[in-house]
Amino acid sequence: MKIDIILSGVGGQGILSIAAVIGQAALENKHYMKQSEVHGMSQRGGDVQANLRISDKPIFSDLIPLQQADLILSLEPMEALRYMPYVKEAGWIVTNETPFKNISNYPNEADIEDEIKKHKNHILINIDEIAKEVGSARTANMVLLGAALPFLSLPEEDIEDAISAIFEKKGEEIIKLNIKALRAGSEISRNILNK
Repeated sequence: MKIDIILSGVGGQGILSIAAVIGQAALENKHYMKQSEVHGMSQRGGDVQANLRISDKPIFSDLIPLQQADLILSLEPMEALRYMPYVKEAGWIVTNETPFKNISNYPNEADIEDEIKKHKNHILINIDEIAKEVGSARTANMVLLGAALPFLSLPEEDIEDAISAIFEKKGEEIIKLNIKALRAGSEISRNILNK
């Protein structure tokens, strides 16, 4: 088992929480893991990106080379586009279709979507809308993680256990809300894949 994941988004969207949950689940499954992060200026909407490498064999580098990522997970479509050169031809891009317009010259949304759709394996969903339906816009990161579950090679119950561990200090209601968001994202993704 080996999976290389690039997580991307804008500061404050919870990208590093996704990395923490996946990492916790990977370690519980006795996998090796390496992670590197790039933090933008979150108060200015800077980009946040993490390389997450998981394997059942030792890993020697924490960085993912061009065209070697199995999965790009992004809470922001322009950030997904930024990291597209890293995805394998057979890899997947799972991204929010809702932009976070933090710059005055934000590119045309349709153009971004068209570029993402050029990669044959993609899932574009309105993560923000699903998170609001779940009960909190702040759960968008867990909706995205749920949408990526079919590609993670980690049991869903282990991801849920990791959410419980990571959010334990925030209380039972926050844990339940985040698990509900995870399940909602998973359901949407599986429905898209089964069409």
